Amino acid sequence: MSGSSSTNPAASQDACYISLLGLAEYFRTSQPPNIKKCIQCLQALFTFTPPSKVEARTHLQMGQILMAYTRNIDLARQHLEKAWNISESLMNFDDVKFDTASLLAQLHLQTEPSSNAAKAMLRRAVELSQNNVYWHCKLLLQLSQIHASDREYSSASELLAVGADSAEEAGATYLKVLFLLSRAMILMIERKTNDVLALLNSAGQIIDNNIPNPHQKEYLKVFFLVLQVCYYLALGQVKTVKPSLKQLQMSIQTIMAPNWPSDDTIFGSNQLEMFVWLPKEQLYVLVYLVTVSHSMMAGYMDKAQKYTEKALTQIEKLKLQEDKPILSVFKVILLEHIVMCRMVMGNRELAIREIAAARDVCLAAPQRRSLLKRHSAQLHCLIGLYAMSTSFFDHAERQFLVCVSETTERDLKLFANLNLAIIYLRTKRETDLKQILDAVSTENTHTYSSQALMGGFYYVQGLHAFHKNSFHEAKRFLRETLKMANAEDLNRLTSCSLVLLSHVFLSIGNSKESMNMVTPAMQLASKIPDIHVQLWGSAILKDLHRMSKDAQHEKEAYANHVKYSENLIADQRKCVQSSHHELVNWFHGDPPVTTGAPLTLPVIPEAISNPVTTLTPSSATLAAAAAASTTPMTQTNVAVASTSALQPPVGAVTGQFGQFY
Repeated sequence: MSGSSSTNPAASQDACYISLLGLAEYFRTSQPPNIKKCIQCLQALFTFTPPSKVEARTHLQMGQILMAYTRNIDLARQHLEKAWNISESLMNFDDVKFDTASLLAQLHLQTEPSSNAAKAMLRRAVELSQNNVYWHCKLLLQLSQIHASDREYSSASELLAVGADSAEEAGATYLKVLFLLSRAMILMIERKTNDVLALLNSAGQIIDNNIPNPHQKEYLKVFFLVLQVCYYLALGQVKTVKPSLKQLQMSIQTIMAPNWPSDDTIFGSNQLEMFVWLPKEQLYVLVYLVTVSHSMMAGYMDKAQKYTEKALTQIEKLKLQEDKPILSVFKVILLEHIVMCRMVMGNRELAIREIAAARDVCLAAPQRRSLLKRHSAQLHCLIGLYAMSTSFFDHAERQFLVCVSETTERDLKLFANLNLAIIYLRTKRETDLKQILDAVSTENTHTYSSQALMGGFYYVQGLHAFHKNSFHEAKRFLRETLKMANAEDLNRLTSCSLVLLSHVFLSIGNSKESMNMVTPAMQLASKIPDIHVQLWGSAILKDLHRMSKDAQHEKEAYANHVKYSENLIADQRKCVQSSHHELVNWFHGDPPVTTGAPLTLPVIPEAISNPVTTLTPSSATLAAAAAASTTPMTQTNVAVASTSALQPPVGAVTGQFGQFY
């Protein structure tokens, strides 16, 4: 009898815990959820002076509920800190201990200007988790993501190397490949070309030979192919990349097929396989994005527009389900690409509206500070291109200078400097032009490997030589440009170079060679379509036909020239009347809000949430606060038209400079 009575209090207390937890879960999952009563039930547990493990778990659950359903961040922090203080020294309590550390790190990132507290929290948790491979790897991924977001790429790379070794020791081949590919992504950002190739080759062999699960294999293949495509695009190798891009498009179609299992089914059975780079719906958008990137670099503006529209539609569908921060990143990058398409095609009024739309996404995004900070230089560069195309050269110059001062990306600096060079050329500032060309040459001739941007550099030098009437020198530079453009099917660079070469030959009286150059230039320009090259080429054709006394063709060429000119003049009128045109005056701080017709980071793999704990909301995406891209920042050049018959257009070297890492 006495033995029975001695166990009753403990049994009774356990029953109270279970009842209160059950009630809390009932209120949380009610429709609509009754979070106030859920919290009250959890709070009531503390009145029973529960054992340490129960107390720590309840504090964790309180922190999770407050973070997920309320704005009471301070109270959430208090509960999580209590959970950590209790659980840090407890043995065999890893899930609560490390889940708490992970959430506390996320909370520090949300509430503190510096990421130091989050890093310190995770470093301590990484140290304590060495005997638990799952948590050790998950925390390493989270910590490396923060370092990558802070552009501390060497630290991120080192952590990912540790993760790959840990996964290998545990025999977790799938997880090891995720670490290898993530590290390759970081090295790609650092432009460590040889190291990237070595890692991709190593990962590719393991994917082909050592991943038995066909579904996991396909996911790894998509990650691998995205990196491979971006690697080639970063080098300006549009032609070389085609087989990899085709494979990538086939792989994503396989993954998106109706009979493909859910992510939870594929990654939910083995704890060391509960990691995924991106869920398939986001991968689908990403494949569209790299396809847009390729289409722009190749000079297929219609295709780029079509794929951008499809990707934006998909993003809006996903936002209705759950507005993940990464979707805002993708949307900004797509808008940056479509803006350049519009300018090439002569739709500058649409371009400034879409620049405003990109600004709105940055300002509205949950991670506003980081997204705006990451894309501010790109926005200034786009506004510079727009101002340049509408002949607001002073504004364009200031925008490009702001871009150069704000970015640390070598590609974007080169891109902006080449456009500055063209402004100085057009405004006859020879000293400034020489200074910037010398600087670009010194910085990039021996170190830069993108055929697209280096081709653009030679084109600008050819344009400069043409303006100086140094026609032999102009031909030399432009032939170099053509050689690079033709080798990799850089069609826009080819068409711009051909039309300028045609003008060179016209200027020295060689009408036959001029016609041989302008004819393919016009054919390419109509395919792109590039209204600026068409305007310039039609002016040259008009003069060539006049020289050969071909009145009919001269009349046709003149009519075309008038048509292109009138289209651009009408668009110019719309631009200066648009309220968004005021963005040309934004040089510092947050971009101003304008009104007008509305328009619709490396992503480190994350651990799939373990679905067994009922009160634990799904883990936040480890990459949520990061901008995300392996999108290259290279492209061809645009010629933005002048309406005078034989005046070379203002060249705007346009590029893909959206980033999502």
